[in-house]
Amino acid sequence: MMRHRTAPTHLAGLLLLCLALPLQAQQYEQVGNHQIHYSAVSTSFLSPEVAANHGIQRSPAMALLNVSVLEELEDGTTRPVNAPVTGEVGEVGSTSPASLSFRSLRDGDAQSQIATFRIIEDEPMRFDLQVRYDRNREPARVSFIQRFYIERE
Repeated sequence: MMRHRTAPTHLAGLLLLCLALPLQAQQYEQVGNHQIHYSAVSTSFLSPEVAANHGIQRSPAMALLNVSVLEELEDGTTRPVNAPVTGEVGEVGSTSPASLSFRSLRDGDAQSQIATFRIIEDEPMRFDLQVRYDRNREPARVSFIQRFYIERE
């Protein structure tokens, strides 16, 4: 059973990149003993240093999708899981969504999958993701809708 929750603001073990994003944007789905965390924000929210270090274009018209997976252990702690992600993004009701091209980021034990995409201003955008959190199971399907606004200078 999948349950949708808002993540706590202190997600230990996630990439420093995640710390640069507004944490209130973090959400997750619980799949068994795995938490699939995701957030999508304008790349203009990234500091120039973080963007340059990770090869991310900063632009008010571009956004970053960050997906990471934590496994809940029996002792109550969590550990990051390398979880490949595929997916698409497009306008709600679109018959031709754009494929997202994910790449892995690592910082110590923390692991994350990121993809950038062009914002469709003031239109709800639908994300459909497949997250392979366990190689012995079918990928988890995570879908959400989010609206973006382009900040004018």
